[in-house]
Amino acid sequence: MNAREQRLGICSSLPLSALLLLTFIAPLLAIAAFSIMPAKVFTLAHIPDFSAYAEFVREGYWKSLAWSLGMAAVATGLLLVICWPLAYAMVRIFKRFTLIITLLVVMTLFVSENIRLFGWVITLMKGGLFEGYMHSWTGIGFDGLLYNVPVIIFGLVYIYLPFMLFPLTQGISMIPDDARYAAADMGANRWQIFKEVELPLAAPGIVVGSLLTFVLAAGAVAESKLLGGQAVIVISDDVESAFTYGQNWPLGSALAMVLIMVISVLIVVTLMKVDLDKVMGKVK
Repeated sequence: MNAREQRLGICSSLPLSALLLLTFIAPLLAIAAFSIMPAKVFTLAHIPDFSAYAEFVREGYWKSLAWSLGMAAVATGLLLVICWPLAYAMVRIFKRFTLIITLLVVMTLFVSENIRLFGWVITLMKGGLFEGYMHSWTGIGFDGLLYNVPVIIFGLVYIYLPFMLFPLTQGISMIPDDARYAAADMGANRWQIFKEVELPLAAPGIVVGSLLTFVLAAGAVAESKLLGGQAVIVISDDVESAFTYGQNWPLGSALAMVLIMVISVLIVVTLMKVDLDKVMGKVK
C-alpha cells in the first residue's frame, strides 16, 4: 500500500470516525466526567469528587450490580441451551422453512419490548389468563406467577432470544458436512462429533451470541420492573432512579460507569482466555 492509498483510506474513514466520536465516545466521556462531580450538581465546572463511587459501596448498590450480572449470566446460559437445538434445526433440518422461522422471530422485534412484557404480565398476574384457564379446567386458583427472580430470568430469555439465535445459526452454518461425516467414518459417536467438531467450528457464533446476550441482559431494566416488581432491584433501575427521581446525576453516572467498567473487564478477561484467531478460523 503506497502513501497515496494510505491517505485516501484515512480520509475515507474520517466521516465514520467523527460520527463514532460524537455519538459513542463523547457521551461516555460526559458520563465519566459527571461521575466525579459533587452530588446534586448539573455542570462539569467543579473540582473532581469521587464520593459517588464511595456511595456505590456504602449504600449497597453493589448488590444490584450482582443481581444484574448473575441473572444475565443465567439467562445467557439458558439461551445457549435453548437456541442451540433450534439453530441446528434451522440449518440442518428445516432448511427451506428457515426463512419463515427467521421472519417469525424477527417480527417479534417489530413490537416494543414493553408491550410484549405487558402481555406476559396480563397472562401471569393473579386473575390473569393463565390462572383463569387453570381455574376453569382444574378449579384450583393461585396467587399468580409474577414478582420473583425466575420470572425475571424468563423475561430476559424471552426478550433476548433472537440475539443468541441468529449468531448461533450463523456459527452452525459454518460447520461443513464433510467434517461431521469424516468424524463419523473414523468411529466418533454423536457426543464426540458434537464436542470435537461442532462446538469448536461453531465457536464464533457461540462467542458473539453469548457476549451480545450477556451485555444486553446485564443492562436490562424493563424485565425486572414489569415482571419482577420490587422483588429485585437491578443496577439499571438504580441508574434510572438516580438520574430521574433522585436528580443525582453524579451518582447515576458513577453507577453507569461501574456497570460499564465491570462488563468491559469481564469481556476482556473472557476474550483473553479465548484464542480469537483459532475461533475465527484464521491461520497464523
